[in-house]
Amino acid sequence: MKKSMVCLTVFASLALLGSVSKTYAVAPTTKTIEYPVFAVDETWPKLPNNWVMGNVSKISVDTSDNVWIIHRPRTVPAGKAAAPPVIELDRDGRFVQAWGGPGEGYDWPDAEHNVFVDYKGNVWISGSSPSGQSKTKRSDDMIIKFTNDGKFIFQIGGRSVSNGSTDPKSVNKPGDLFVWPKTNELFVSDGYGNRRVIVFDADTGAFRRMWGAFGKPPEDDANSGGPGPSGGHSGTADTAEGGAKTTVPDLSGDGSPRFASPVHGIVVSNDGIVYVGDRSNRRIQLFTPAGKYLSQIFINRSEPGSGSVSGLAFSADKAQRFLYVSDYGNSHVVVVDRKKREVLYQFGKRAATPGDFRGIHHIAVDSKGNLYTAEVAPGGRAQRFLYKGLSSTLPPNAFIEADPAPKQ
Repeated sequence: MKKSMVCLTVFASLALLGSVSKTYAVAPTTKTIEYPVFAVDETWPKLPNNWVMGNVSKISVDTSDNVWIIHRPRTVPAGKAAAPPVIELDRDGRFVQAWGGPGEGYDWPDAEHNVFVDYKGNVWISGSSPSGQSKTKRSDDMIIKFTNDGKFIFQIGGRSVSNGSTDPKSVNKPGDLFVWPKTNELFVSDGYGNRRVIVFDADTGAFRRMWGAFGKPPEDDANSGGPGPSGGHSGTADTAEGGAKTTVPDLSGDGSPRFASPVHGIVVSNDGIVYVGDRSNRRIQLFTPAGKYLSQIFINRSEPGSGSVSGLAFSADKAQRFLYVSDYGNSHVVVVDRKKREVLYQFGKRAATPGDFRGIHHIAVDSKGNLYTAEVAPGGRAQRFLYKGLSSTLPPNAFIEADPAPKQ
């Protein structure tokens, strides 16, 4: 009898434990999506001497969080005081210095396009003439390296000297410049004329390597038969910035086997991935630093405005969790989960109001996570968006694209 009672007690206890386990079991949790939040700073920037900027083509942030802007003084309306083409502001937006223009020993661009400040404080400049509101037909086939205060160091290439997409000695209206500290190499998206990525030693300017779309050998545009300001797989929204006028993109598959005009933004992540903005093909292609193709992301592939991938920048965290893309054709900033290669949201529309864009061209991020944008024609301005942290819900100004950006 006692043995039976013990067995019954044990059985009842086990049944109760089973019941408790079922009642209080914790359901699997889904990780909450976090979204970076930005708010436009309408007080920024402030320039001295009643200076006015023309079309702002590039914005860059140095290791001290000073912001560098390059604009096109030739596009400033008559009667206005044009600022020098290169402007430096401190982290609080105060004016530091301005310089640039023709000088001895180098070919200043006819259409200012790029400014990039490397980890040693050197300043790299390139142009995009005869596109970019240039008043001449001369070709900006050079990259110029300066000290922080504008003293000339050396030049790669020269005026109207490019021999096409296999030429190792010059460029042809490059879209963007990026010096990667790990290898001390200058990565160039080249560009409005050529159809390639080309890499140089950042100390000497010596050629290192080059590649085309999907890591293949670079080719000139099949439509044009060679380098030039036009051609490409699909067109751009702003003909002042060059590119073909066709606006019918590929909507499925891998897309064009070639880069289109222009091969525009370029950045290298902390974990050693090269991101290349193939603007008119509406995609970002990913490579190793040696040029091996990894994958690609299409951005707003079916949207009406072509030329969607213009500028690229990473979030300020060490892991560079987010990739920010300036959509030139549709006037948006696109926020991408970098590891998943998925669009999280977008903001901005085509308008002159602060926080919106007209011709958003390049973007940059400082160490605090603040986002900076450069607008060429017709916007002609630079804007700062203050980073407000992460949110588990979409920001008020956010929208989701109609069709998720496919990964390849």
